[in-house]
Amino acid sequence: MSVQVEKLEKNMAKLTVEVPAEKVEKAIQTVYQKMKKNINIPGFRKGKAPRHLIEKMYGKEVFYNDAIDELLADAYSEAAKECEEELVSRPKIDVVQFESGSPFIFTAEVAVKPEVTLGAYKGVQVEKAPIEVLDEEIEAEIMKEREANSRTITVEDRAVADGDMVSLDFDGSVDGVPFEGGKAENYDLTIGSGAFIPGFEEQLVGAQINKELDVNVTFPEEYHAKDLAGKAAVFKCRVNSIKVKELPEVDDEFAQEVSEFDTLDEYKADIRAKLLKGKEEDAKKIKEDAVIEKIIADAQMDIPDAMVEFQTEQLMEDFAQRMQMQGMSLSQYFQYTGMTMEQYKEQMKPRALQNIQSRLVLEAVAAAENIEITEEDTNAEFQRMADLYKMDVEKVKELFAGERMEDMKKDLAIQKAIDLVRDAAVEA
Repeated sequence: MSVQVEKLEKNMAKLTVEVPAEKVEKAIQTVYQKMKKNINIPGFRKGKAPRHLIEKMYGKEVFYNDAIDELLADAYSEAAKECEEELVSRPKIDVVQFESGSPFIFTAEVAVKPEVTLGAYKGVQVEKAPIEVLDEEIEAEIMKEREANSRTITVEDRAVADGDMVSLDFDGSVDGVPFEGGKAENYDLTIGSGAFIPGFEEQLVGAQINKELDVNVTFPEEYHAKDLAGKAAVFKCRVNSIKVKELPEVDDEFAQEVSEFDTLDEYKADIRAKLLKGKEEDAKKIKEDAVIEKIIADAQMDIPDAMVEFQTEQLMEDFAQRMQMQGMSLSQYFQYTGMTMEQYKEQMKPRALQNIQSRLVLEAVAAAENIEITEEDTNAEFQRMADLYKMDVEKVKELFAGERMEDMKKDLAIQKAIDLVRDAAVEA
């Protein structure tokens, strides 16, 4: 197989690939063997017709498209390795020649990795992110724990109050006519949650248990059910029961129940330390992002559109997989949000470009600083992954071979580059 590389503008290249005629013949014969069982030729049992008769009846090109598919993926993959360029997009393929007895010739237009000219990357000045834990934040964490350890009790000696959890019967109508979804029995509702139409929950405050009352509301103009939007409705309601959440007192006993500490002061100190650690990690990431952004701004690189397109598609594929894990398809997501595929794609392009720029400048820093990944580095990463996924470290090592190992080393080098530029930055 021969590969010719023609450099184009803006870091694009055109590969002209020639596959030997014998491989073409082998691919056509492979496709014939697969397809012949589905082809009927008079005078022959199904699947027994000779190739030359099939080609005579349907034309010699009958197997060409499938034969191209048979050859193309491997031929392009081999050409990509032979061309000695780092290809960074999906190829745009154009078949130049495909015919039995002749070489298969095709071209592939593809983006190549851009060169980066670094500007300043050490001593970059960035704004210092504040790291402070407020008393209110500690109280909010304690409130979460109180909520988690609360108990629900039934109230029978008073009317409904804000914050109560009620069991409710309701039957709604517009102009005296019931509407779909407007009726329920023993519906659980927390007063003040905003789960119902504006004004509904407020009118239940003061309601007595087992006594009926009318709640008058107007559906919002932007209500999802168009036949109800903007219309006045009456709900006949009855509160069946009232429950309240009883929170534990915040004292030493509470601290002992929810933590490993004996006193409330110790428990609060631990919360403060954990919040501080989280804020320090956040500040570290903010600093990294700010430094990389400045390095990008001071660097020169010509990123091809095809590279951005490829990265955008990868981001969309990752997002689709996350949606799938949550039980939602991409089409369902678009239907729910009212967004189109093209709109989402355009929304993702700036992030794709930023990802590319970040990776390129950090790879350039790693090269400029001669950052190398040692066996000690890879073993430490294997152990980290083994601990994270609760796997045997030898099993993790087995997963990384060949290209995957090289990709991991590149990622580790980039992390070292991040550490270098972050630690060298000046905070003002």
